[in-house]
Amino acid sequence: MSELPKCPECSSPYAYEMGALLVCPECAHEWSAEDPDSEMSVAQQVIKDALGNVLADGDNVTIIKDLKVKGSPTSIKVGTKVRGIRLVYGAGDHDIDAKVDNFGSMMLKSSVVKKA
Repeated sequence: MSELPKCPECSSPYAYEMGALLVCPECAHEWSAEDPDSEMSVAQQVIKDALGNVLADGDNVTIIKDLKVKGSPTSIKVGTKVRGIRLVYGAGDHDIDAKVDNFGSMMLKSSVVKKA
């Protein structure tokens, strides 16, 4: 049996595995089981568009494929321009928060946009 690492937050030796994460029962901190130092700061994370261009807050992007919108009879068409995006880190695979004309505020995947 391999020994589990101590909690990086409170140094508790009682960490346990829960799926792919390690959990500390004393402070409730969760971290990756592969590498406890793998948590990247927001400044180190890079979000790229479908073509590999690095995105930043405030960029303008263009939708590259039709997107069905739940609860709407119409979809967002190819070529729709989205202005002033905000990047969201750690929100799953939807990493762009934006206002799309005629649809309102929504989360987008970086894999369906290209930098304008």
